[in-house]
Amino acid sequence: MKKDIRFSCYPFMREKSSCVDYEIRTDSLTTRIGTVFPTLVDDASGHVVLKDLRMIQPLAYHANGSVRGKLAITSEDLQWLSDRYDYYAGEVRESIQRFVLPQGIESAARLHICRSEAKKSYRALHKVSEERDVDEILFDFLGLLANVFFVMAVYMNQQHQQKEIPFISKSYPTKKKKGVTTNEI
Repeated sequence: MKKDIRFSCYPFMREKSSCVDYEIRTDSLTTRIGTVFPTLVDDASGHVVLKDLRMIQPLAYHANGSVRGKLAITSEDLQWLSDRYDYYAGEVRESIQRFVLPQGIESAARLHICRSEAKKSYRALHKVSEERDVDEILFDFLGLLANVFFVMAVYMNQQHQQKEIPFISKSYPTKKKKGVTTNEI
């Protein structure tokens, strides 16, 4: 008797490889990116972020398939993402000189969740790399992506005059930098 596909949410689900965990993590990342869209549609100050997220979301799915299938993240994709990081970092330069709590307006809070998902995807990719060869561009992409989500979140808070809340760790030493206490994590 043929198996009914209604009972299968993903054909590789019972595979022992860490690749499945990576694919599930990057699927979650791609889904979380989509949850930011509705918070930006009616926000004129967020249209640049929305435009960029519409480019980033398919790239996240390309990263998803780039381990099991053909590598689909290119050096051009990485350069574009790097340019977007430079844009947002340039806009929020002062606000990113210290460690801040992940909070703020709804779009910023969701972007912080995307940042966390990108880091989880990076970690899952590391586990895959212990089992098989993984192209270094995927690590670069996911690491940069996490940082892009961070500066986007700070940018959105700044656009709405939402103050960042500095975080001073009790676990790690801090040092003064130009009058600002920063965490060295």
